[in-house]
Amino acid sequence: MRHWNRRLRWAIGLTLAGVFAGAVSLARPASDHWSNFARDAQHTARSQWATGAQPLNRVIWSTPVDLDPQFSDGELQIHYGSPLITAANTVIVPVKTGATGGFRVDARSAADGSLIWSLPTDYLLPPHGWTPVFGPVLTTLPQPRVYFPGPGGTVYFRKQPDSVCSNSHTCQGQLAFYGLKKYHRYQSAYDAGVQIDTPLTADPKGNIYFGFTVDQSLTPPLRDHNGKQLASGIARVSASGDGTWISAADAAADSTMTQVVQNCAPALSNDLKTLYAAVSDSGAAGYLVALKSRTLARLKPTERVRLLDPKSGSDATLSNDGSASPTVGPDGDVYYGVLEGPCCGENHARGWLLHFDAALSQVKTPGAFGWDTTASIVPASEIPTYSGPSSYLLMTKYNNYAEAGGDGLNKIAVLDPNSTETDPVTGVMVMNEVRTVLGPTPNDGLPGVREWCINSAAVDPLTSSILANSEDGKLYRWIPSTDVLSESVVLTSGIGEAYTPTVIGGDGTVYAINDATLFAVGR
Repeated sequence: MRHWNRRLRWAIGLTLAGVFAGAVSLARPASDHWSNFARDAQHTARSQWATGAQPLNRVIWSTPVDLDPQFSDGELQIHYGSPLITAANTVIVPVKTGATGGFRVDARSAADGSLIWSLPTDYLLPPHGWTPVFGPVLTTLPQPRVYFPGPGGTVYFRKQPDSVCSNSHTCQGQLAFYGLKKYHRYQSAYDAGVQIDTPLTADPKGNIYFGFTVDQSLTPPLRDHNGKQLASGIARVSASGDGTWISAADAAADSTMTQVVQNCAPALSNDLKTLYAAVSDSGAAGYLVALKSRTLARLKPTERVRLLDPKSGSDATLSNDGSASPTVGPDGDVYYGVLEGPCCGENHARGWLLHFDAALSQVKTPGAFGWDTTASIVPASEIPTYSGPSSYLLMTKYNNYAEAGGDGLNKIAVLDPNSTETDPVTGVMVMNEVRTVLGPTPNDGLPGVREWCINSAAVDPLTSSILANSEDGKLYRWIPSTDVLSESVVLTSGIGEAYTPTVIGGDGTVYAINDATLFAVGR
């Protein structure tokens, strides 16, 4: 499916040949919604519902997430947006409607998938290789809303996400981080020149954050409501509709930085005061930056870090064809997945899961895999035999691509961020493997087994399990404490899979995307 080497040639124009934490409490109030990519603004993908994930007995219902999927040699060159779940258990589904673009947002009943409402958007994609994520978010304060990308870097919202709205003028709206009056006055210019290029991220106070691109060649140049010339960067829109932004260059204090890495959803610290995002020089090298979440001002000159390959010491590769986003651990540490640099022979194109303290001033032990994945947070208590130093562990996919010189023994893994082992491929000290499990399905025509096609797996503390999607067309429940894939359900034949997130609903229904379709799975 993946034709992995072809994907990387598209992504970065290269071939494969040349180449403590002390006790930290994880206790939180049960969440009343799955609001963001990987559940929350820290991208932990850790369920907080009062109900555990249901048994994977059957597909309850399904619905397309792409009405015109485009296949290339049997693969889908796209990243699909994450479904979201409201407090009332309504499923919000982002849908691609055309061959090369066109999007809408559907709200469906979790019980049977029936449509509650649907809203189109005239959002336009930024320039891209693989089709980027169209990623809405949910907020509950100051009132429940669904936000989703619109044209010209604007954001649409809909109130009453769980019900039909009788008056669209009172329950829908549009916001622009540079000023809505400015947008309405010069709409065609902004539509042509500004595009959102990441999933939206929402905090519990109703503020939203995202990356955007600006066409700098436009004459006259585009400007915000204060007259400042716009440049590609990071935007914030408050719950009251006020906007602010910072360019990628200013965020990194490096004039060569030209964008937020495509598909990289910004993440927030646990106290919501700091925003993390990755910026690059258009897909090759760059930084992880830390900004004041309220103003988007840089915290200190030191609170950004150049992203380097732990083996070569060269710049890591920040591909626009991935979908890795930062994960913030309960202790404040930050994790972000990159490709090796130079790409991609040294580590079998597995990349690295880079690891930093909250201030981005201390580089910590990396994970041995980071390509196109966002780490999920696993309470250490889920593995009773674990006796290491960490109160939480990290779950990630752990493929070893045969196409890139690996053995094809593609796994998913639970890693200890504070213990080390020597990576057998590179000799680098990496996070210790606490548990791994091998994919169960042979890989036709290649050594090893079919890979795990996830960019975020769902962690369910109530059942001490992890829900992950495989390229073989099945959804699996992994019990790390027993090293067992305890349940599975067939979704498709496995053709056309793309890297996608897994989600858990309020009633325990599990949601996974396979072959351009969202499946609701349970008892």
